[in-house]
Amino acid sequence: MKQFTGKIEITLRKGILDVQGKAVENALHSIEFEMISSVRIGRYVELSVEAENYDTAMDLVSEACKKLIANPIIEDFVIVIEEIN
Repeated sequence: MKQFTGKIEITLRKGILDVQGKAVENALHSIEFEMISSVRIGRYVELSVEAENYDTAMDLVSEACKKLIANPIIEDFVIVIEEIN
């Protein structure tokens, strides 16, 4: 078995109100950063996975995201898999 690192970036889907992002945007405007807009806040998850190959590692991490790590109803996610040497 090979060792892989899975890096997952999770963001709210377009069209879903990002309350935290809006609060940060408003705070930035209040401290004279009016030129910054459309702030979106996300999450980053990193994990280790043991699998026979890259495709299997990607499938495992993708299924974990769909079932637990992300909420596929309101969130999108992007996965990067890297083999550990």
